[in-house]
Amino acid sequence: MRVNEIFYSVQGESTRAGLPCVFVRLSGCHLRCQWCDTAYAFEEGSEMSVDEILERVKDYPCRLMELTGGEPLLQTEAAPLITRFLDLGYKVLLETSGSVAIGPVDPRAHVIMDLKCPGSGMTHHMQWENIRCLREKDEVKFVVSDRRDFDWAVDVIRRYDLIRRCPVLLSPVHGALEPRDLAEWILESGLNVRLQLQIHKMIWDPQMRGV
Repeated sequence: MRVNEIFYSVQGESTRAGLPCVFVRLSGCHLRCQWCDTAYAFEEGSEMSVDEILERVKDYPCRLMELTGGEPLLQTEAAPLITRFLDLGYKVLLETSGSVAIGPVDPRAHVIMDLKCPGSGMTHHMQWENIRCLREKDEVKFVVSDRRDFDWAVDVIRRYDLIRRCPVLLSPVHGALEPRDLAEWILESGLNVRLQLQIHKMIWDPQMRGV
């Protein structure tokens, strides 16, 4: 597998924000979101076997692991890697864009699906059939850059009845949308969704890697 980085930090997003977590970031992504903050993962990385990844992660005092990218599911070994970690007793989070089928992923994993709003420029890549695979323990995230993105997200949430399916999170694009604006839009909408802020960017420099 081509791995960009493996590091230990606090979870900066999702309903598990603030928890210690080991991150395995795989290389490669077929999307080019306008606000992408991990473009360095498009090409950079080194080859590691599944066993080598497992050994690296075992060195950290943590049983929560997130597989992320890039788009981790582009690599065929991603699903077997998830299963290996689950079999070892890890709680596994999978951060995926929703542009690759999640059906093959071990159902014990917790999927965090980042549905791409129009501001990303990548909405046309979404595989909407993935929504049918989501379970109550999974999550859907929308990264919102402006009011147009927010209105689009609200339409998707209502059309697919996402709130009944799993937790839904809305996050402002860091540096582009004021969190207060998004918070007020959420309150006006009356939707039972969660405002998400990227706390790792508040703790460390937003450009810093490995956090």
